[in-house]
Amino acid sequence: MRWWWLMAASLWLLLVVTASNGQTGSRPHNQERDLRRAKRKRDGQGPLRARAGRSKPLEIRLVPGPGEPKEPGDHQGNPLVMKSYKNLQEQHSTYNVLPDPDLSLDLSGDSPVPNDRGEAKTPLTQEEIQRIFWREEEEHRLQEDRLRKKDEARKMRRKQRKDQAEKQRKIVEGKRRDEEKALRLQVEKEEEEWRRHVEGEEKRREEKRRRQDEDHKRQKEAAERDAWEKERKLEEERWRQEEMLREQLLALVEEEEEQEQKKVEEEVWLRGDVFEMLPKEPEEPDLLPAPIPQPPAAPEEEQEDMGADVEEAEEEREEVLVNRGGLPPGCDISDVTLTCDNAKLTYFPPLSIPELKSLSLEGNSISSIPAEAFNGIPNLEWVNLKKNKLSSDSIDRKAFKGLKMLRRLYLDGNLLEAVPAGLPPTLQELKVSENQLRRLDENSFRGLSSLVILELEGNLLSEGSVDPLAFAPLVQLSYLRMGRNHFRTIPQGLPSSLLELYLENNLIEEISETVFNQTHSLNVVSLRNNRLDESRIAPLAWINHRNLESIDLSNNDLHLVPSYLPRSLVHLVLVGNNIERIPGFVFAHMEPGIEYLYLSYNRLDGEAIEPESFFGSYQSMVELCLDHNQLLSVPSGINEMTNLHFLRLNDNNIRSVRDESVCDPNRKGDSTLVAVRMENNYMDPQKISPTAFSCVRSSSSVVLKPQKTAK
Repeated sequence: MRWWWLMAASLWLLLVVTASNGQTGSRPHNQERDLRRAKRKRDGQGPLRARAGRSKPLEIRLVPGPGEPKEPGDHQGNPLVMKSYKNLQEQHSTYNVLPDPDLSLDLSGDSPVPNDRGEAKTPLTQEEIQRIFWREEEEHRLQEDRLRKKDEARKMRRKQRKDQAEKQRKIVEGKRRDEEKALRLQVEKEEEEWRRHVEGEEKRREEKRRRQDEDHKRQKEAAERDAWEKERKLEEERWRQEEMLREQLLALVEEEEEQEQKKVEEEVWLRGDVFEMLPKEPEEPDLLPAPIPQPPAAPEEEQEDMGADVEEAEEEREEVLVNRGGLPPGCDISDVTLTCDNAKLTYFPPLSIPELKSLSLEGNSISSIPAEAFNGIPNLEWVNLKKNKLSSDSIDRKAFKGLKMLRRLYLDGNLLEAVPAGLPPTLQELKVSENQLRRLDENSFRGLSSLVILELEGNLLSEGSVDPLAFAPLVQLSYLRMGRNHFRTIPQGLPSSLLELYLENNLIEEISETVFNQTHSLNVVSLRNNRLDESRIAPLAWINHRNLESIDLSNNDLHLVPSYLPRSLVHLVLVGNNIERIPGFVFAHMEPGIEYLYLSYNRLDGEAIEPESFFGSYQSMVELCLDHNQLLSVPSGINEMTNLHFLRLNDNNIRSVRDESVCDPNRKGDSTLVAVRMENNYMDPQKISPTAFSCVRSSSSVVLKPQKTAK
């Protein structure tokens, strides 16, 4: 930078000197100007002084020294450029630096004085030249300082402008951030308000749904209670019928035995050869002493006394008969039936009553059955050991082998983990419910070819713990109950003779295509209280069954009435599901047609039933229950059901009944409709036309009250 300034200063001095030479040629004729210039010099106001009192840079030019010849082309008005003081000494040491022709230097004060043209020009010495260059260098340094300060001031101003711009930018950025923050807060506030609104709406919907679910649950529980009560009554009725049949059977057997005995006696007496008869097998010795022989004749008083003695002896004999066999306290015997229910027995009582047919030991604490338990009662046909403490290891394998006439065995409510072994082949009914059965293998029912009824409810069975060959020996099994277990699918290997299958209260989620392939005689299937969905029922699971007439799918997870139902179906129960629609033609393939359809406690609404929903059942439907749904009107197609007896539409949202919705005015002949229930809707009975129920046999059979208050 310093050399650059030196070169610039040299060039500037050269230009000044050149200009001065030009002026020298034009000045000789102007003496007044020279005089004024000399006067100003004397007064200290010459042109070589700056306005601030500083010396103006001296205009100098170089001329050759006395001993240096001039180069060609050099002339008096053509100066040389000096690059630096060093170059000046090295290259032009022989040159003399001359001031302006019009000026001369005062070496003592470095002040220029006018020079007359006639005077000789004094060359400057090296020291004077050095001072001139030092002064010029100082001027250049001062100029550099001024430029540097100016540059610094400019930088400072630029920095200030930049800082001001940055400050302004920060202010703008802050305002922008504040605006964005305010906008974000506003958006967040709006979002929060919207979220609270949505949450409030969701909460209200959830509350409404919860109330509906609670109502549905209460209705479902009420329906379940009614169903359980109905089932209990049916069960009691069935038990009464079985008891009556058992009594009739026993009476018939006794009558046949008496007739056989009479025939034998008649034949013996007719033959007349009493003494040639084969000797009878020795009987057990009678506990009574042998009668004392009486004299051949006696008076009447003695005969009366004898009669009284005989009566006393008969009473004593009956008392001994009642108390024989070692009966424990709390037991009652009637004819051939011994009952020891809830007698607090802790062991199997040793009995010796050969004619005994029925034995009930229910509700005791019996924990074992030894091998000789039934030796004194070999003719038992019915044994009830419910609600005891029997385990699989506590029953001897030979305990039941001696019972050659055993037909029914009840072992419910014990601690069995497996079906007892060694059961007699005459067994027709076996109940092992409410135990801890964990597995059924291929030997569990070996030899029980006469078994007709099998109940295994309330155990720990699953599809993986039932061997496919477990039911193979049961060639006559007709009635199978396995509810309240852990089945997820219907077990494989069901016997082909099966007529009724009950799998309630399990975890069944699907019905495969092959599960009913061998059960061609199946008539009743109950799968209520499971987890079935209509999409998990295989299309070919049971559609081709010709004997399957009754299916119970209550309390599952159905959303539609299942398609591909059996062709022979007559009785269908779908109570307590989530059914929202009855597809069209879902009953069209059935022959002769469905008769009993129960769709209570579902979610059927105004668009749930299509005009073709009941197609195929118009001539066969007998009972139709659509109560406890969300229907808005009487479904179409009901007025076309020519054989309908009972119609339930209560507890819906029906507001009116059209004249032709229940009864078809164009139908001829006697009506079959016996009862219609439509209470708990939103109807006004006063606004219903009298002809709306004209086809009902009795007007008292139409229940329209009470009605709910309109929303």
